[in-house]
Amino acid sequence: MTADSARAAALALYRRSVIKQEKVRRILELLHDPADLDCLDVGGDNGVVSLLLRMQGGRWTSADLDEATVAAIRGLVGDPVHRIDGGRTPFSDHAFDQVVIVDFLEHIEADEAFARELARILKPEGTLIVNVPHHKPGSWIVKLRHAVGLTDEKHGHLRPGYRIGRLRELFDGSFTLESWRTYSRAFSELVDLLLNLAYELRSKPRDEDRSAKGTVVTTADLAKRRKELTLLSILYPFLWTAVRLDRLLVGTEGHRLIARFRRSAPAAR
Repeated sequence: MTADSARAAALALYRRSVIKQEKVRRILELLHDPADLDCLDVGGDNGVVSLLLRMQGGRWTSADLDEATVAAIRGLVGDPVHRIDGGRTPFSDHAFDQVVIVDFLEHIEADEAFARELARILKPEGTLIVNVPHHKPGSWIVKLRHAVGLTDEKHGHLRPGYRIGRLRELFDGSFTLESWRTYSRAFSELVDLLLNLAYELRSKPRDEDRSAKGTVVTTADLAKRRKELTLLSILYPFLWTAVRLDRLLVGTEGHRLIARFRRSAPAAR
């Protein structure tokens, strides 16, 4: 598959994924115009998030947790793409104006050390956007996920998510919280649960085939699953409608949390 056809396939799947569309929309709401900026995205999954961020302009670098996801991202955007593990990164001090972290913190052991690393590589007054699962231990959706086997462990999560207080604490000292919100309420999460369960039952991925971030659907997988993509296209209007029902759940918190921080300027001497 050529790079152009891989990008076309990834974007075709994205246009059928109401869940991923909502995630990207929330990121773009908080993203400052990246034109003429040096930016880093971490955790681009199969690469389509990295691709869509590059389409906004600016100079982008990507990184993710293991070779499988790095290869998937590189197949869509080319280089530079790096493998990182939550420890020291290969980037210089103050390398980036803007960093976007997408579903990455919950996969690494030393999130506090990684927060310090982000403070090192971000320029003073730089922007940090963090998207993570929102910790809702009493949620019936969470209980249902676990009951059908879609556990945190299967998705490679080392922790079930974050509350905004924990995120604020994690980045305290080097960052100032500018904005935050939750999204993806019960109807969206139910759609996501059903799609993940259908994929698990249909594909039966082996544990050894999973990456450190769980099951990643790459463009190579798409080429083998034309029928599933066609079915998803047929179901898309119904999935779109189901997700919009989230608007009826006024006053409830979502299962995803996104926040924007500003890198604090060094204290004057």
